[in-house]
Amino acid sequence: MVDLVSQVLRVSGVRTSLGTLIEAGEDWERDCGDHPGATVHVVTAGRAWLHRPGCDPRELAAGDVVLLPANQEHRLAGAPDLRTRPGPAEPDGQVLRLGTPPWLTRIMVIHYDCDHDAHTQVLDALPDLVHVGPRNGVPSLDDTVRMLGRELSDPQIATTAVLDSLIDIMLIQILRAWLPSRPSTHERSWLGVLDDSLVRAALELIHRDPARPWTTESLAQATAVSRATLSRRFVQAIGSGPATYLAQWRMDLAAARLRDTQDSLDAVAAAVGYGSVAAFSRAFVRARGCSPGRYRVRAGARGLIGSTPG
Repeated sequence: MVDLVSQVLRVSGVRTSLGTLIEAGEDWERDCGDHPGATVHVVTAGRAWLHRPGCDPRELAAGDVVLLPANQEHRLAGAPDLRTRPGPAEPDGQVLRLGTPPWLTRIMVIHYDCDHDAHTQVLDALPDLVHVGPRNGVPSLDDTVRMLGRELSDPQIATTAVLDSLIDIMLIQILRAWLPSRPSTHERSWLGVLDDSLVRAALELIHRDPARPWTTESLAQATAVSRATLSRRFVQAIGSGPATYLAQWRMDLAAARLRDTQDSLDAVAAAVGYGSVAAFSRAFVRARGCSPGRYRVRAGARGLIGSTPG
């Protein structure tokens, strides 16, 4: 079985970084909305309040995890209102202490970013707020939050390596906890495929063999439905037809290989179904606005080099 979510996360170049480690006491607040990627707050101890423009304050308790998309304006605070004057911030190594002691609240801030030019996306398809925690009944996420808390409160040998691994795992576990209970409001985005077994089956065929000369007719035959049915369900689920999705996925795959490998243009073109570099280059320019070679140089300059896509 093709793991569609893992493939899309990898091909869209999702990468993680550990942000601020917050220890907070009384009378504190922190502006957290200035990161270009998605931001995750993991409350490992104590309580905090999440403030977003136009929304009621949301209380967060130990074990709660919230994910907000790129450039989402928000603040964390120790109270449901922002009228108190926060105490001074006191950096202590990698820890930012806010308010006045005792330091009863601990929050790990994690950042996830990706190639926002990729058509097939998970991060950019998420809503304005994903909030998961013990109430979602996902033991693996709860275990990871507790492990993060232990590593932060009692650093050991190779704590940095442990934290790096845990924050990579955290994103998958957030999605696992949230996806089954999410509202059915993600039609016409990539997440819509998860609600339609027919479209998911067709995408698995495309992802398993992207270089194959798929057509709407051949995909319909492979999934035992009519062309009209497959086209209609594709548009309802993800907002585009099978041919458009195939073309976009091939260009996303090509971009990932250019970004993450030293494969020749001939190899990249063949891997995504093009018989010549010239034809591939023309398609890539239409999709990304620059030649494959220039894209590879730009990706390296922006630090987008990551793991090799499968």
